[in-house]
Amino acid sequence: MSFESAAPPSRPPLAGSAQDLNDDEFLELDDLLASVPEPLEPLDVVMLDGYLCGVIVQPVLIPSDDWLPFVFDAGGHRWGEAEPGPEQQRARALILRRHSALNRTIAEFGGFDPFILEPSDDAPVEGEPDAQTTPEGAAAEPDAVTTDRDPIADAMLPWVAGFEQALHAFPALVEMGDSAVDTTLARLFRFLPETGEESRAVAAVLARERPLTSLDDAIAELVGAVAELYDLTEPLRYKVERVRRETPKVGRNDPCPCGSGKKFKQCHGAAGAPPLA
Repeated sequence: MSFESAAPPSRPPLAGSAQDLNDDEFLELDDLLASVPEPLEPLDVVMLDGYLCGVIVQPVLIPSDDWLPFVFDAGGHRWGEAEPGPEQQRARALILRRHSALNRTIAEFGGFDPFILEPSDDAPVEGEPDAQTTPEGAAAEPDAVTTDRDPIADAMLPWVAGFEQALHAFPALVEMGDSAVDTTLARLFRFLPETGEESRAVAAVLARERPLTSLDDAIAELVGAVAELYDLTEPLRYKVERVRRETPKVGRNDPCPCGSGKKFKQCHGAAGAPPLA
């Protein structure tokens, strides 16, 4: 599934500044984020992808100046001086392009390509010794055997952790108290480490009712959950509040409310006249 260069037939091709990042630009952005100096704690590109989706599906529109600082530091601290240097400007431009591309493809196509790294071939698998902890030629001790490692969850974890970080920084989504939102969030959080009895119970139900047998299944589950969250929050995100007048609107030919006996257009409605008290 790929939407980077796609556009509806009724629309012209996207301008270069509105297109998604290519592979080289993803690598460039990852290097730029890795160069952020300590003690700042930046996201990497995988966590960034999840974080951006967590921002996009919020029930309110969040200005980029509010969410960008958390990309460069978990605490939202500034990277660099007041005047951004070339590296900061380049990183910001790439991040905003990815944000725009994600927002557009989710809104128009109901899907997107998440940036998720496949598990490496030499990663420990369930029931096999961990090569980092077992000396060569030695028998693996019971506590050196990985028995609960799920390679699919391991691959999904960084992306979902980035999504969760957006919800910590901007909790409006989890504070909605909407059961449909909570259920859909559980489909994403199944990839996070289980931290309590409730999370283990939810994970068990999802494993039984929505089993995932491959990384492709997991990615499809992730994309579907994000698209559903976007649809659930869209009416709130773009809601326009009506301005209610405290007093009835006065027509130009109506008597002026000030009691002067003149028409409104000849009194307080005239050009340059002071406003009504």
